[in-house]
Amino acid sequence: MKFRPLHDRVVVKRADIETKTRGGILIPDTAGEKPQEGEVVAVGPGGRDEAGKLVPIDLKKGDRVLFGKWSGTEVKIDAKELLIMKESDIMGVING
Repeated sequence: MKFRPLHDRVVVKRADIETKTRGGILIPDTAGEKPQEGEVVAVGPGGRDEAGKLVPIDLKKGDRVLFGKWSGTEVKIDAKELLIMKESDIMGVING
């Protein structure tokens, strides 16, 4: 990828949408909700505190994360649909 986020921004690839329920019912793309889970693709260097000191981001490439329903800005980079959001929009990292 030829994109590097600035400051405390993170690039996230949204998880794939479930197209079938547990009961086997198929859900059309237009009816399903977009997942609030994704994988971190790229991370900026971090934000600055009041003194101007760099505060590094706690995330790293490859982390699985949960984010808010309306978080981030959808963009297309290298023909991939991605989200760019601030670190504060991410609610947590999924372990395991």
